Amino acid sequence: MNDETYDCEYASSPDDTFGLNPTIRQWLADNPEFPIQPYTPPTAEQIRAGMPKLTARQFRLGFVNAGHSLASIDAAIAAIPDAMIRDVAQIEWQYATTFERLHPLISQIGTGLGLDDAAIDAMWTAAQSL
Repeated sequence: MNDETYDCEYASSPDDTFGLNPTIRQWLADNPEFPIQPYTPPTAEQIRAGMPKLTARQFRLGFVNAGHSLASIDAAIAAIPDAMIRDVAQIEWQYATTFERLHPLISQIGTGLGLDDAAIDAMWTAAQSL
């Protein structure tokens, strides 16, 4: 095996616009003042907002598969101190056909069961395939 070290220089500078349409690359070269924003990863809240809805079946099976009985969810709803909010949560729980991750009911049930957002996110993700 040869132990020679090679000095090399790039024939061109790196191109951060790799993959862009040639017309766009030319426009960017002609307009260097155009602000190109660096990638910012989505926040946890933005990720939650993009989670798909769950059917009532998926939602309930998700909680059961995560080790929570339907009775414990009923108890969490019954423990909501405000009567009107409790009634609304009970109606949502019993009659909603789909559930959205950021709906207030989800955090109410989660709080009642002692779940944090990460645990609810994991349950939600697992329930999508049910």
